[in-house]
Amino acid sequence: MGLLEQRELTARRRVDELREEADRIRAELAVAEREWNEWVIARSRVGEVLAPGDDSSASEDQRRPEGQAVRPESAEAAKPKSVVPMWRAGLSWSALSVDYQRILQALADRNRLGQGPLTCQEMAACFGLDPVPGKVEALRSKAKRLVARGWLIESAPGRFTLAKDMAGRGGGS
Repeated sequence: MGLLEQRELTARRRVDELREEADRIRAELAVAEREWNEWVIARSRVGEVLAPGDDSSASEDQRRPEGQAVRPESAEAAKPKSVVPMWRAGLSWSALSVDYQRILQALADRNRLGQGPLTCQEMAACFGLDPVPGKVEALRSKAKRLVARGWLIESAPGRFTLAKDMAGRGGGS
């Protein structure tokens, strides 16, 4: 019995060590995703500034009194676990967290290649996830949230595609 208890204790310690390492890696991943997203936003902003055309085309309700254009997205809106904003003209994909952007990009790629809607199992495969119920349901929840906010359309039960207004927008910026 003492030998069994010793092996159980060793196995439990190993599990605890691996859990700590997984938590550390998840925390590092969250930081890296935030940093990446900030660079995506920065690139988008620089692109907007360097885009040809004058600022006079922006509507008055998009301007602040001192003449600076108001942007609908912010760095705060793009953090993981953030609320998905309602889609509206001019709202960039960078307003969404990285997970939602990945879903939109996968569907945009399918659209560009002339392929049909994606199921959540197919999305899981695209993202290199195991098609286990937990992962698939997490994707389904995100896709349904995007449908409810106008970013996607559920063309048939469980089959998702970009909303018509989103088609052809590429990276959404």
